[in-house]
Amino acid sequence: MDETRASNGHQPSAGERVTARLDGRLPVTEAGRELLRKVFPDHWSFLLGELALYSFVVLLLTGVYLTFFFRPSMNEVVYQGAYLPLDGVRVSEAYASTLRISFEVRGGLLIRQIHHWSALLFASAIGAHLLRVFFTGAFRRPRELNWVIGVTLFNLALLEGFSGYSLPDDTLSGTGLRIAEGVLLSVPLVGTYLTLFAFGGEFPGHDVIPRLFTVHVLLVPGLLLALVGAHLTLVVVLKHTHWAAPGRTNRNVVGMPFFPQFLTRTTGLLFAVGGVMALSSFLAEVNPVWRYGSYRPDVVGTGAQPDWYIGFIEGALRLMPAAETRVLGHTLSWNVLLPALVVPGLLFAALYAYPFVERWLDPGTGEHHLCDRPRNRPTRTALGTAGITVYAVLLVAGGNDVIAYAFGLDVNALTVVLRTALVVLPPVVFLLTRRLCLALQARDRDRLLDGDETGRIDQAHDGGFSGHRRPLPEAERYVLLARAEAEPVTAPQGAPRHERVRAAASSWFHRDRVELPATAGESERMAAVLTAPAHPAPPAGPAPGAGPGGPLRWLLRRLSPRRGRGTGR
Repeated sequence: MDETRASNGHQPSAGERVTARLDGRLPVTEAGRELLRKVFPDHWSFLLGELALYSFVVLLLTGVYLTFFFRPSMNEVVYQGAYLPLDGVRVSEAYASTLRISFEVRGGLLIRQIHHWSALLFASAIGAHLLRVFFTGAFRRPRELNWVIGVTLFNLALLEGFSGYSLPDDTLSGTGLRIAEGVLLSVPLVGTYLTLFAFGGEFPGHDVIPRLFTVHVLLVPGLLLALVGAHLTLVVVLKHTHWAAPGRTNRNVVGMPFFPQFLTRTTGLLFAVGGVMALSSFLAEVNPVWRYGSYRPDVVGTGAQPDWYIGFIEGALRLMPAAETRVLGHTLSWNVLLPALVVPGLLFAALYAYPFVERWLDPGTGEHHLCDRPRNRPTRTALGTAGITVYAVLLVAGGNDVIAYAFGLDVNALTVVLRTALVVLPPVVFLLTRRLCLALQARDRDRLLDGDETGRIDQAHDGGFSGHRRPLPEAERYVLLARAEAEPVTAPQGAPRHERVRAAASSWFHRDRVELPATAGESERMAAVLTAPAHPAPPAGPAPGAGPGGPLRWLLRRLSPRRGRGTGR
């Protein structure tokens, strides 16, 4: 390149030489070109992931600011600050520094509240994003690993939130730590040692706030940054899923390019998230620690409620009947161990395992890049709504005392009702959702057969009425017919027991379906639309990474859309 320019009489500038040398070692030009050509589908549901990302950005920025002023120490000091009701009271340094941030640091209270609201939005957006991925089947091959990363991010968001609102050492956060101590003590055999390690001795100890501070500002944010980076990298590698529409198939990605359309919109969303968080913090007070006072082990506030994302554990603890067992001199507190550790562990284990379980039930081996309409997967949709019902009942149970006080109810009777609801409602919601999905499929079938009503009605001479219908537009027929239909796994005669179990489970999962009418031409067209992309074996040649650019250039070529994963439009 340099010789050609010299022969034309052009001497490269210093910047051009630096760029050329950098590009020779790192494929900057190629990486930038691929990024600018990246296609992003245009649908509102894809904004949920961006909301989670940008609330995380706001969390990092505000958290760095707060770190400059917060003192993670449980040593007692005499408070002599701007908040006069606590003047002269002995409080911990952590609590005193929180009050200083709120009342003496310029903009400190606003930043504190932005940080708290952003944490709530972060957990909410991740949860909503996971639900969108679940109900549309976007976790299927080849995105199982990204689903696992997403569930891990949600778990880390819960841990980050709990460790964060426990730092001020006020009465509310201390109550949460007291519950956490009880949960740790319920672990068989090692519970006492875990508690002594976490708190540095008997509760409340002297080490829990410094250790939570390390977890909150170093450990969990580092893991979140690494996993967010891995998640975004896999999104680039595997491409986005998109909704069925004319021109959209299982082998392409249709949407807007990264530059300038998507970059402009997503930058606006980033500033909008920051603005809404600032406005919420200005208008709505959250976590007023000065009202609660510094934590004392002998003091507890009535109506104490955790942030919503921890509320389901609180509700499970309140609904579990008292039950203890002594085994070999050890007490097993089932009323704490089961609701606080076993039940959440089973719920998240089910989330981790679900993509692989569904793949085990589905004999198909192709990739899936078209989003499912939830009605077309009635069993999956019903399972998801049943899980949401369990979460909702536990969340309501976490505030049973507040609800009973507000509505003048008996708290014990309300607890019995919620226990019953936890057992009865999930299967009822499962059955209703499944029937509703099948009813919506039947409606799609009727629309394909008869079209839509026009609203025009004719009256015959004999007094009878008849309505007019119009055929569906081709674009709408495309959306309704672009449905991947999985056939149940079958087990041959004399198959091993595990194969028979798999066949029975697959039949239960896939059995309910309303067949849609389609012409021979439409069936052939939909088969082509739903065909998975083919990935031919790499041609023989030099080893990957050989030649200019090295392994990174080879990796970027592997990520290029020219591999056959789809074309951007």
